[in-house]
Amino acid sequence: RAMTPPRADDDEPAQVAARYARRAAAGGGPDRYSLLQPDVWQTVQERQRVMLGLLARHGWHDLAPRTAVEVGCGAGGNLLELLRAGFQPAHLTGLELLPERLAAARAVLPAAVALHPGDACVAPIGAGSVDLVLQSTVFSSLLDDAFQQRLAEAMWRWLRPGGAVLWYDFTVDNPRNRDVRGVPLRRVRALFPHGRVEARRVTLAPPLARPVCRLWPGAYPLLNAVPWLRTHVVAWIGKD
Repeated sequence: RAMTPPRADDDEPAQVAARYARRAAAGGGPDRYSLLQPDVWQTVQERQRVMLGLLARHGWHDLAPRTAVEVGCGAGGNLLELLRAGFQPAHLTGLELLPERLAAARAVLPAAVALHPGDACVAPIGAGSVDLVLQSTVFSSLLDDAFQQRLAEAMWRWLRPGGAVLWYDFTVDNPRNRDVRGVPLRRVRALFPHGRVEARRVTLAPPLARPVCRLWPGAYPLLNAVPWLRTHVVAWIGKD
């Protein structure tokens, strides 16, 4: 009996882990993404304002009964933000491919927050069981189109009607980093063809923001007022 050829995207999680290992080895300074850096805290605060505004605009004023899953939860920072916004620990789930990042998340998050390792496509999340699925700069690290689609389909399957994917990622390629690629808005729409997409451009281009903010942090909002200098998108992808 002939063996079924492996799917081209089956190796993508291992490739993602290898890309992150290369990125860590390349360095860039331990505090490059620290909230104490003026470009970082302004980027984070802008993203928080936009995301909280989306929740409020869609009538999600009481977050305590809502359930949420984050794909690629990293060290738990975004889940901590959701807790502060009003989500309950027992209603939050984090999915993370890299064991060291999952361990860091476990160290800072309440025990009631569920954390699952490995490939998010096969995570134990029930269909139609989640109000919100969050992804932050995950898809730009996925270079296999088929795997991107598999993950998007899993995220969509988890959502109950009336729920949404809350998306944050960059839209343009980084010529200095071949391990990532931009995810333009047209690709987001293709990944979620049945979703109602509302999008807003945010985030001053980091290669510009870092040196400028070292000289004068007050330049960030001035430059960020120029739309074509923003490299990321926050999107609300609603499910009817």
